[in-house]
This record gives sequence, C-alpha cells and structure tokens, in this order.
Amino acid sequence: MESRSTTRQGPPSPRGTRRSIGFFPISGKLKALSIAALLLAGLALQADLFAQPGQGKPASAPLPLAPSADGIALASPHASAVSTPSASNAWGGARTGAQATLSDRVVDYQIEATLDPVKHTIDGQQKLRWRNRSAQAVSSVYLHLYLNAFEGEHSTFFTEKRKLDTGFRSGVDTRDGEWGYIELRSMTQNGAKAPWHFVQPDNGPATDRTVVRVDLPQAVAPGAETTLDIRFFDQLPRVIARTGYFGSFHLVGQWFPKIAVLELPGERGATAPRWNAHEFHLNSEFYADFGHYDVKLTVPKEYTVGATGELQGAPQEKNGMLTHHYVQGDVHDFAWTADKHSAQPLTGSWSGPGSPPVAIKVLYPPEYASNAAPALQAAKDSLTYFSRTLGPYPYKTLTVVIPPFNAAEAGGMEYPTFITASSYANLQPKTIPEFGLDFVTIHEFGHGYFYGILASNEFEEPILDEGLNEYWDQRMLRARDQHIHATTPLLKRLGFDPVFKVFEFERMAAPRQDAADPLGQNAWDRLQGVGPVYSRTAITMRDLEARIGSEAMERGFKAYYEQWKFRHPSVADLRETLAEATGQRRIVEQVFAQQVYASANIDDRIGTFTSEEQTPLAGTALVNGKRVEHTADTLEKEEKKVREAWDKAHPDAKPGTGPYPYLTSVVLRRRGAPVPQVLLVKFADGTSERVVWDNEQLWQRYTWSKPVKAVSAELDPDRVHYLDVNKLDDGRTLKADKSAARRWSFDLAAAFQYLLSLIAIV
Repeated sequence: MESRSTTRQGPPSPRGTRRSIGFFPISGKLKALSIAALLLAGLALQADLFAQPGQGKPASAPLPLAPSADGIALASPHASAVSTPSASNAWGGARTGAQATLSDRVVDYQIEATLDPVKHTIDGQQKLRWRNRSAQAVSSVYLHLYLNAFEGEHSTFFTEKRKLDTGFRSGVDTRDGEWGYIELRSMTQNGAKAPWHFVQPDNGPATDRTVVRVDLPQAVAPGAETTLDIRFFDQLPRVIARTGYFGSFHLVGQWFPKIAVLELPGERGATAPRWNAHEFHLNSEFYADFGHYDVKLTVPKEYTVGATGELQGAPQEKNGMLTHHYVQGDVHDFAWTADKHSAQPLTGSWSGPGSPPVAIKVLYPPEYASNAAPALQAAKDSLTYFSRTLGPYPYKTLTVVIPPFNAAEAGGMEYPTFITASSYANLQPKTIPEFGLDFVTIHEFGHGYFYGILASNEFEEPILDEGLNEYWDQRMLRARDQHIHATTPLLKRLGFDPVFKVFEFERMAAPRQDAADPLGQNAWDRLQGVGPVYSRTAITMRDLEARIGSEAMERGFKAYYEQWKFRHPSVADLRETLAEATGQRRIVEQVFAQQVYASANIDDRIGTFTSEEQTPLAGTALVNGKRVEHTADTLEKEEKKVREAWDKAHPDAKPGTGPYPYLTSVVLRRRGAPVPQVLLVKFADGTSERVVWDNEQLWQRYTWSKPVKAVSAELDPDRVHYLDVNKLDDGRTLKADKSAARRWSFDLAAAFQYLLSLIAIV
C-alpha cells in the first residue's frame, strides 16, 4: 500500500488559484492556508522527448510556420478585455430553451481511455467531430495539448513560473521522474493522415508544446462537419496545478487533445474569423466550445471513479478492469478521478425551481472523513443560492472530490459538474479550516456558473470567471452571515480569535494604491499577478452594488446569466447587460472605464476640518448714520454680558453651543479617479449635515454657519467605496478621538494576516 504520509503536505488553494482562499495577498511567504513557497525544480527533458511523432525532431529554434491555406489568423498574443459588445446573433443567439439542446454544440468527443495506476499513464483514443460555423472553408485547426505544460522546465508554464517572484498554489515542486506529458500517437481525417506542427501563438519559448496546428487533408466546408480520429498517450505528472497523481489517487484534468475555439465576426470583438488558441500560461486557465462528451474510462476494479456527467448503467467488468461510461452534453470539458483508497462515497440530492433533480456525490479519503458532510452541505447551499440569484442549474449531477493527504495540488479546481474542494484534518467550528472548506466548495461550485455555463474566455478575460465568481461567493457568505474567524484551534484556545467580514478581507488582499493592471487584462500580461483579479474585482463589484443597490445588481446579473448562458460573453457584453438591466448606465460605464479597462486609484480624503465660533469683530461701522468704533475692550465686555445672559437662559446647554454662530468648513481632496462621495458632518447638539460631492474637481469646500459647533466630519459614512486607498483619512474629529481609528480597524488586520501566514494548519 502506498503511503500518504510523506512530507509534502500543503492544504490546497481554491480554484487552483495563486492564493489561498481568495482573499489573501499573493506572496510566496504569505500563504494563510498553505505552508511553503513554491520552489522551482527538475531537469530539462532529453532532446528526444521533443520529437514529434512521424515528423522527426525539431530544430533548436522552430521554423517559421507557414500561414494556413485558409488565411484564418490566430488571436493576438496580448488579447484582453473586449470593448465592443458581441452581436445579438453571436454564438447562434440567446439560448431561450426552445432549442433542442441547451448549447449550440460545436464539438462531439467520443473518448476511450485506460488508466495504468502503477505507471500513472493513460492510453486513449478519441473521435473528435467538429462543425465549421464560419462562412469559409477551414483547412487547419488547432488543438490544445495542455498536459505538455508539465513535461519540463522548458514549457511556457515553467518559464513563467521561474520569473514569478511570489508563490504559486500550495508550493509543491516537481522532481526527477515526476514530469507529465501528452503524446499524439496518430491522427487521421477520413482515413488520411493529418500532419501537425507545434506552435507558440503567444510567442512563448520554442520548446512549449501546448498548442498544435493540424493541417487537414480535406478542408471543412462552411457549415460542414469533420471527424478526427486520434490516438494519444498521457503520462500524468505528480499532482501539480489541477492534475496528476499521488500514490493511488489520480485527478485527471486537461488530459485529452481539445480543439480550440473558432470565433466569428461579432463574437468577443472579432471582425473576421480567428482561432482563439493560447499556450498554457502559469496563471491562465481554459476556453473551449460547448459540445457533447461520451467517455469510457477503464480502470482496475478496486478503484473508485468520479467524473463529469452521468454514469450510464453499471460499470462493465473485463479482465479485472471496470469500464465506467459517462455522458454529458452542453459542457466544454471533461475531468475525472480514480483512487483505490477512497472511502464509501457520500451521496445526497437537491432540487430547486427550474432545475432538474441533482444527484450529488462526495468522494473523499478515509483520513478526511470529517470533511465529507460539510462539503455536501456547502454544495447543496450553493445550488440553492446560485440558482436563486443567477439562474437554474441545468445539469443532473454534481461530484465533489476531497483530495487525500499530500495531494493538495489537486484541490480547489472546477470542471463541468465536477469540482475538487480542500481537505482539513481538524474542522473545529469557527476556525480557518472550517471556513476554508466551506469557501473552497462554494467557490468551485460557483465556477460552474461563470466558467461552466457562461463559459467566458479565461485566458483573455479572467475577470469574467475568477473575478465575478469571487464576488458572488462573497455575496453568498454575506447572505449566510458567515464571517472569517482568522484563527486555528491552537490559537483559539489561547484566546486569539479575530473576526472579519468577507469583503473586508477581500479589501485587505486587493492592491488599492498604484494597482498596476486593469481588471480586464489577460491572465499572463500582469505585473502584479492574477491575484488582484479575484480580490479587486470582488470589491469593485461590491462597490458598484453599494452605489446602485443590491436589488439592481442582482437584477443585472440575472439578466447577464439569462442572456449569455452557453454563449461565451465578453467584458463588453457584461458591461452592456449590467448597464441596461440595472438602469444605471452612467455608473456602470464609469466603473468599467475606471477599473476594468484601466486601473484608477480611488483616493478621496478630508483635507481640513474647522469649526470656529464667530464672535463680533473689531473695527468701525455706521450706526444710525454715525461711525462707531468697536474696540477690542468694548467687544470683550459686550461678549461677556451676552454669554452670561445666554448661560442663564440655557442652564442645560451642551458643550459646543452658545450665543454666537459657528462657521464650519470642510475641504475635501482628491488624489484619484472621481466617484460620488457623501460627506457627513456631525454637530454638538446631535444634528448632522450630509452633502454629496459628485464632480470631477480635485478639491471641494463645504461650509455651514450654525449656532452649534461641529464635532466630526466623515467621508463615505456608509462605506460604499472599498476601493478607497486609505479609509483612515476619511474621518476627522476636532477633539482627539481614537474611535475613528478603531472604526477602520480592518485596515490594520494585515498584522494578523502575516502571523497566520506562518502557521501550518493542523
């Protein structure tokens, strides 16, 4: 029996992301739910591993690739947020439910695969049927071979990893003998060999082999279909970045040749047909056409299997092996798991308005049995919340996988109807482990909507998946009144139990001053990494919600889901849908201009605050036609008499009131982009004044003359602007008062965060 107790433990990150649970800053040393920084390791593969089957070995530098005979170009290697909305008929038009299928199925995969769990290899063959949606003949297609990202340090993935100055996921390195790859053994079209060539669409290293161009023996006419028969072979890596093995556990993702997306004019900003095919970048994920998957998985009979889709009858046994047959339509990917050490699966069911009954299965190892029931409950709660606030869940199954000890890299990832959660040994109430399991399960399920059903381009516009999903997850946690107890069982026993609201933690993680990258930037051309896509998007959307109202925000997102489900929307499509459905176009467009297509600071503050009593002033004046001088001496005597009379008439007067008016003045300063700000001034008698600063000026002065002294001035009293660089400069009091600093105490919580980052969760 393989041991699960080597020294490689590291609790997983959600989503297969670059940070812990969605709200901790990206840092190799600051990881709240994992232990080590990721170390680069391993040796480059021998030259013969670069050989292309049937085509010999490539030169050290690739030969220039001749343009395809059809003239269809590739998407730009620096493509990012689209600014032009898609056409109304993009992707075949809105899916109304009147069509025969949920999506416009472009591809059909029939795959047969056999797992060797000792060598951790997969022998596979597939029929890939693809339909040409364009109005011109297609003579070349592109396939993703994602698994080649892990064949050696020469890939784009590892090249970018070496350049990264912060940690990646749970910090597992790849050692000798642990690399993984995919080989194309053969490929034919209608019986004729189809030659292929490795290409680097994003100008990555010549040794990256994650994209291949296939030159078809027979061009595919407009509207016609073609079938590629492909034999392939996988060597799974030691589990890393969403896929691989540890011991008998196998998480098999991005494991088969997958055709790229041919985008048409009017779709995601395209003006002519183009292939959207990108290398497997360190911080990017995936994008594919919707289709139908019919997959047969053959594994030893003692292995428990879970996969995308619905199991078709009982597995069939032959020669000590079981073949599990799964089918699922209207999805754009397929993943699976197999492990001989799994416990008996925990099952449950869910039903909701507009959705079919959903069979839920939780696969878990014996050492994490305590995780199964909470993960099942979180999955049920997620189905309820997302189906109510976005739209019905359209599938009949949901599989949740809890990775075993030392397989953290398989955790925190989503595929259609199939997600992986986290795993924790000690799930005490109101601790980080408990919250972590809940959050990661909710987070990965949420991707089933933003990544799965809406199916945005995660390479070029990660905001539409990672960012929006992070925001919606936090909305759900907020609705649950579920807060973050940033402690561990040990610290809790010592009395250390700080509690934070979820969006406050997101604010701590987000770069608010000098954010280098627009939210709409692609996944790899980012100075500050992909982490801000999560945190900064979440608080940007939360700020938008605070400005337009929760009801309007939810109405906008329901419209987005209804209009763009199964259609690959762009950032521009999100912008237009929100603007139209919320009825708040000016605000929506301002937010997108400032934060999605740019990265503007929000930094308004109180510059000066005074409130001074206005006593009579010395000088001359005309009184009954005669010039009279009011000297300092006479004014002092007169002021004394007036005050004595007033005090006698007002024996219970509050401090800050008197016979003379007070002139209160507040100067507001702006160091960033303009946003509407509310200024609240409170006075000694309990009254207050509210004004709205809503222009593009760099400063603004407000004054009041009242028979009472002001005591405090506060910008953004309703805490609408979480993007504000510093909330501590939003408030002033005339009398020293530490409560203002305490009011914004979550800004100081970074000290706790650093402490927690050094703690291994037990």
